Amino acid sequence: MKKQLNVIAVALSSVLLLSACGGKTATTSPSSSPASTQAATSAKPVEITVWDKPAADDPVKPYLEKQFAAFDAKFPNIKVKHEELATGGKDREQYLTAMAGGQGPDATPNNPYPDMEKYIKQGFALDITDRWNSYADKGNYIPSSMVAGTRDGKVYGVPKDMYVTPLVYNKKLFKEAGLDPAKPPATWDEFVDAAKKLTDPSKGQIGYDILGMDWADWFFEYYVWQAGGDLTKKNDDGTATLTFTSDPAVTALQFYKDLKWKHKVVQKNVVQSLDDNNKDFYTGHTGMTVGWVDWFTAKGMDIKDIGAMPFPAGPSGKSPSQVGGSYWTINAKSTKEKQDAAWTYITFMSSKSFYDGRLNYIKEIGQFPNLLNFRSDLDTSKIYEGIPVDIVDNIKKAASDTHLEYFLKDRLSKYVVGAIQKVLLDQNADPKAELQKQQDLAQKEVIDKYNAEVKK
Repeated sequence: MKKQLNVIAVALSSVLLLSACGGKTATTSPSSSPASTQAATSAKPVEITVWDKPAADDPVKPYLEKQFAAFDAKFPNIKVKHEELATGGKDREQYLTAMAGGQGPDATPNNPYPDMEKYIKQGFALDITDRWNSYADKGNYIPSSMVAGTRDGKVYGVPKDMYVTPLVYNKKLFKEAGLDPAKPPATWDEFVDAAKKLTDPSKGQIGYDILGMDWADWFFEYYVWQAGGDLTKKNDDGTATLTFTSDPAVTALQFYKDLKWKHKVVQKNVVQSLDDNNKDFYTGHTGMTVGWVDWFTAKGMDIKDIGAMPFPAGPSGKSPSQVGGSYWTINAKSTKEKQDAAWTYITFMSSKSFYDGRLNYIKEIGQFPNLLNFRSDLDTSKIYEGIPVDIVDNIKKAASDTHLEYFLKDRLSKYVVGAIQKVLLDQNADPKAELQKQQDLAQKEVIDKYNAEVKK
C-alpha cells in the first residue's frame, strides 16, 4: 500500500496540487460567506495551529503564502500557526500520534477519504453538521465529494481536493479502427468489441493494457465493483469478512482471464510495470488503459488525441470508479473558540475565488490541472484553453458513481494479486479455485488475527 501511495503521489502530482494552487488573482482575498465570520466578530484574539505549511519546493508556495497573508489581514484577531506535515509517507502516522497524544492541529486539510471513517470513529474529527448546514457554499459541492466525510447523516469534513480514476482511450486509434471517439464503449461487451478492433499485431498494437504487476488489485477491484460486489465486507462490529470467492469477484477475474487468453487483446507481458503500460499508451501502441490525462500529456501526447470515460458497466449495470482525495477537518478536542476560528479559516481557504485563483496560478507556472472539480461552480476548461469539453464532462460522469478502495486493502493486496497473476500467466488456471486458495491463506494469515484484535 505504501508503494502504491507513493506512486499515486508522484503520478498524480497535478491532481494533488489541487491542495495548493492559484493564479493572477493571487493578490485578491477570497471572499468568505457570512457563516465563516463567526470567530472574526469576536474581539478576543485566538491562535490556531493548521497543518498546511507548504514544503520549500512546493511550486505553488508563493500563491499559498499570499493567501495566508490575505487571511491575516482580513481576520487580525485570528493568528494562524502554519506547520508542515512529515514527508516520506509518514503523514498519517504523524497525525494519529499527535491526535492520540492530545497534540493534534486545530485544523488540517490532509485527511484522506479512506481514513475518514476511522478518524470519525476515534473522535478526532469534529461534527460540523450545523456549521455546514449554514454554509452558503454547501450547495456547490458535488454529492460524491461528501460521502466519505459524512457518517450517519452527520458531516465531519469539507472536501479539499478530489480525484477519480477514469478509463482513457486514444481517439486517433479509435478512428483508425472504425470506432466513434464520441461514443466510447458503455458495457463490457462493447469494451471487448472495441478492444478487438483496436488490436493489430502487425502494428504492435493492442486494445487494452491490463495491470498485472504487484499492484494488480488496484485496477482489478474496479471490475469487481462493476460486477456488483467487492473483495471484502466490513461488518457492523468492525470485523472483516473476505469475499474473494463471491460471484462478482469470480466473474471479474474470469473477465480478466478472457481478455488475455480468449480475446487476446492485452499486452504480451501482462506483469510489466505501470510505467510500461503508460508508455504503450502515450506512444500509440494501445487503444485503452486506466489512468489520468496528465500522465500522458506530460509525455508529450496531444490532449486532443485523448479521451476519458467512465468504466464500461459490468453485469451489475453500474460502472463505479475509484475516488480519492482529502478533507479539511477540525479537531474535536480543541476549544470552542479555536473550532470557530478554524471554521472561519477553512471556509476562507475553500472559497470559489481561492480555487479560481489557484487554477490560474497553476496555468501560469505551466502545471496541468486536475480535470475533476469537486465544486460545481468551477470550470477548468474556461481557464485552460484547448482542454476538450468532452474530457471534463466524462470525468464528471465518472465521479457520479464512486467507490472507496476495498476494506483492509493494505493487508490483503498480495493475496488478491496472487490470484490475478495466476490466471493471467497460466491459461489453465481456474479463477474461482485461485481466489479460494488465496482467500484461505488470507483468512489464516490476516483476517483471523485482525478479527480477534477487533473483538478484544
